[in-house]
Amino acid sequence: MGKIYERITDRLRDFITGQPVFFVATAPESGGHVNVSPKGYADTFAVIDDTTVAYLDLDGSGVETIAHIRDNGRVTLMFCAFGGSPNIVRLYGTGRVVTPLDDDFDELIKLFGPHPGVRSIIVVRCGRISDSCGFSVPFMSFDEDRTLLDEWAGRKDVQQKRAYRSKNNRESIDGLPALRAEETDPVARHS
Repeated sequence: MGKIYERITDRLRDFITGQPVFFVATAPESGGHVNVSPKGYADTFAVIDDTTVAYLDLDGSGVETIAHIRDNGRVTLMFCAFGGSPNIVRLYGTGRVVTPLDDDFDELIKLFGPHPGVRSIIVVRCGRISDSCGFSVPFMSFDEDRTLLDEWAGRKDVQQKRAYRSKNNRESIDGLPALRAEETDPVARHS
């Protein structure tokens, strides 16, 4: 059945980078809402080393992950096989929010494909890496990525993106701080 790993093995790396969708779970330190977010676009996830992964955080209506990570750092990423052999991989770790204002942003952004709505990069140092059977996960086929998020972000100019982030991404639904005022400016360069 399930197994715990000290590092992301080549087999695990192939599995997680081969999934068209993964899920990110976070929660505030005390009270509040637990959040689970689906993430798509294969070129928005990267394995940095044997215990570190990162993903591109794109514009969205909520900002729970950023707020929760800044609150306590706890984050879990889950990858499910919807085709082939049944498998679920969970990466439990401590997250870090990297914005365009941070020194390592320019280097990290090179790991990802081009997307017009980049808010930040979430880097996760994995403290527990595990897999389990996934016997009850249904078979589903992947047709293609939805392009709506990139299209939406691509239609917004700098002022519109700044206004949207200021209105929707400054705090979590529980009132935790998320993007700071200076972090609402859109990235001037694509990933």
